[in-house]
Amino acid sequence: MKEIPTRFGFGEALVELGHENENIFVVECDIAKSTRTDMFCSVYPKRHINVGVAEQNAAGFAAGMATMGKIPFVSTYAVFGSMRMCEQVRTSICYPNLNVKIACSHGGVTPGSDGVTHQAIEDMGIYRTIPNMTVVMPADYFAAKAIVKAAAEYVGPMYLRFTRDPVPCIYSEKEVFTIGKAKVCKEGNDIAIIAIGDMLIQALNAAKELESKGISAKVIDMFTLKPLDEACVIDVVENIGKIITVEDHNWLNGLGSAVSDIVAREGKGIVRKVGLQDKFAESGPYKDLLKKYNMDSSDIVKFAQELCK
Repeated sequence: MKEIPTRFGFGEALVELGHENENIFVVECDIAKSTRTDMFCSVYPKRHINVGVAEQNAAGFAAGMATMGKIPFVSTYAVFGSMRMCEQVRTSICYPNLNVKIACSHGGVTPGSDGVTHQAIEDMGIYRTIPNMTVVMPADYFAAKAIVKAAAEYVGPMYLRFTRDPVPCIYSEKEVFTIGKAKVCKEGNDIAIIAIGDMLIQALNAAKELESKGISAKVIDMFTLKPLDEACVIDVVENIGKIITVEDHNWLNGLGSAVSDIVAREGKGIVRKVGLQDKFAESGPYKDLLKKYNMDSSDIVKFAQELCK
């Protein structure tokens, strides 16, 4: 299975969008080669603004552009895009509900050997709590291309999260994604595995192993964390009742918490979370980190077997 970082899909989609819409701009924080906005810069240099290592300025600059009808994509690493510029995004972008996209690479522990300083484990939870903000994370290269294009059509603040390291390609280039609508990747009736981003492949691998053990798992790609597809979750609660959430993020305030909110409101069902267990990881290969911190397919299988006893 071919593996490509989702940031590559982001960069390529920007180039295509730039050709289609002259209002597409990139506001870059001096790491264009890493975020892959260098692709856009090489074709549309006048619409690629590098503000330097000044993320707060990038947010304010983009907010101003949005008031003039432009569609700016602010690009940096997820740790900086969610924390260093959080106040500016909250007050200057989300409060006035401006059409700015915060598009960040290096989400979760996918930076691997870059270490804790570059592993964003809090970002989706931070932006999930800010009114007017939409939060999405594509699962692979093809999903990234499609979702970036959908983001350009979607009016309002949005946080897009991409991977540094390559992840397996799951979808085809013809796949269609609708912001706020989950995708069912595999049907099943014993347990539901709801995943986001790079963890979708772990969910699919776990489902395959569970099939060999006589457990039928439904796999859902909840690529939009906010607004969450509540109808999808309620359907799972009503018809299956057992849920495992899977995320490359602190298991507090991310996908697991969002799903649990709905399950609690419905008053039935049970949820188990797979994610980083409220701790910092360390430097190391991405896949090794998933294994060490109990975030790979084997941990999903373990939870599923316990729930289905």
